[in-house]
Amino acid sequence: MFCHNSKNKIFDCKKPQVFRMTITSISIYRLSIPMVPFTIATGTMNFAQNLFIRIHTNLGLTGVGECSAFPMIAGETQDTCFVLAKDFAGLWKGKDASEIEDRLQELDWFIAGNHTVKSAFDMALLDLAAKAKEVPLYEYLGGHYFEPESDITIGIDTAEKMAHRAKELVNHRQVKYLKIKLGKKPEDDIKRLFSIKEAVGSGIKLRIDANQGWDYEGAVMALTAMEDLDIEFCEQPLHKRFDEKMPALRRISKVPLMADESVFDHYDAEKLIRLKACDYINIKLSKAGGIMEALKIHDVCAHAEIPNMLGGMLESRLALSAKVHLALACPNIHFYDLDTCLLGHKEDPVINGVVFENMKLKTPKIPGIGADIDDAWLEKCEKVHV
Repeated sequence: MFCHNSKNKIFDCKKPQVFRMTITSISIYRLSIPMVPFTIATGTMNFAQNLFIRIHTNLGLTGVGECSAFPMIAGETQDTCFVLAKDFAGLWKGKDASEIEDRLQELDWFIAGNHTVKSAFDMALLDLAAKAKEVPLYEYLGGHYFEPESDITIGIDTAEKMAHRAKELVNHRQVKYLKIKLGKKPEDDIKRLFSIKEAVGSGIKLRIDANQGWDYEGAVMALTAMEDLDIEFCEQPLHKRFDEKMPALRRISKVPLMADESVFDHYDAEKLIRLKACDYINIKLSKAGGIMEALKIHDVCAHAEIPNMLGGMLESRLALSAKVHLALACPNIHFYDLDTCLLGHKEDPVINGVVFENMKLKTPKIPGIGADIDDAWLEKCEKVHV
């Protein structure tokens, strides 16, 4: 079994099996999932613009990975992911998939940034590694089984419609944690949150996410007005270019602050921790470049006693499954924002994988991630095989 230790390494707890797992080909698919329109401060999405890959090996094992392009946050589109995935496949063909750090370093040498598409390749390598050991990914990472409970997100709309949606979710899905998208005019956002609080009462935990939408004065106005509403935290109140203003805002705000768009890697996390700029840090695979860097962010935060949330973009249940495996291996993750495929996805092409019981996530004890995409569904997707 492989374990995740405090030095950000994946290491073998027993004598490792010696083998070469050669990459023979990689299949790449545009995974466009139609959605009910979903609005946040930076825009409205009508499709989950995802990418899906399968890495084939000489051992007959196949590793799968998915990423979700979110151009207004990560600066990548489905088009850029698709193009780079073909280049990455060419780099890796004939190489050893078990040399995970070497393979990922090759991608960083080839192009800087582009963490979203890199996260799909990282995921597929770790899926292969766990399958080779015949264990679920969380066990490969040194975790243990439990069932994390996710919040569910309400997109931006009128105060009345958001309050109605909140009450509907609480009544019909037994939701305990609501994440509220804000980041428009502060005075309108204040009305939105007061309406939601009135609709759901005091028994429901509220989390808010401004997605960089407020300026400093607007953030002070909004957070001061909302301070008595028992809000768990506010995600990314300011644009990441204003990180230096976060310590002052944190001193003023009674609502704890969480960094999201400000943190792509563990160096970003270290910077914000030095600045004393936030109470919590959100980890997302599409920002971090995958599970390996997510583990480094987690460990930096754990050392500084800054709890993490695990979030996402608009992934299907395949990438969601990988994220849950990561959560099971990371004790510093205290908050779970794992509702991506519930945010209006009109189709579910995933076979196996995690399933929801209300908002708790149950993980199948299958080697690797334990999920794949239905071949019949993939037939309608644009694809290339390298």
